Amino acid sequence: MWIFGYGSLIWKVDFPIKRKVPGYICGYQRRFWQGSTDHRGIPGNPGRVVTLIPSTPEDKVYGIAFEIHAHDAEDVRKHLDHREKGGYSKVTVQFHPENINESEFDLELYIGTEDNPNYLGPAPLDDIAKQIYKSVGPSGKNVEYLLNLAKAIRTELPGVDDPHLFELEKRILELQQNEKTNGVRHY
Repeated sequence: MWIFGYGSLIWKVDFPIKRKVPGYICGYQRRFWQGSTDHRGIPGNPGRVVTLIPSTPEDKVYGIAFEIHAHDAEDVRKHLDHREKGGYSKVTVQFHPENINESEFDLELYIGTEDNPNYLGPAPLDDIAKQIYKSVGPSGKNVEYLLNLAKAIRTELPGVDDPHLFELEKRILELQQNEKTNGVRHY
């Protein structure tokens, strides 16, 4: 069993793995367009977490493929089905390992499609940043999710550029700096 991590699964692996392989999938873009009312926000005040949106075949989303031991597969699937319950469904895609000496293979990922009840869709980046900045849920502050993801991409996949993620990170850091400087939250 293989699972693709492109969001919190990159930096919050809370299940047993056999090995991890950095690489990418094609035909998608990572976007903070999925609402979170169960982890990084609450009903009525959702946070924003990443999902994948269909794109051109040339677009790549970098992440980590996790191989799961056969004896752990059923428990890990149940765990991930619960963890990703907030509007996500499973999709099978082809994974391209970063190491060109390894062969491509199929794996599963969890994706929040636009027909799920928590899908928020596109918005101006400033609005997304402000929503992330103020949202908190049972799993913590939405800001932590974004900053941990940006750090994990830089650490696990050095040299990978993700303009949407890194621009939101920049805007979040500016909001934090403004709060430190002025002592007031602006959103």
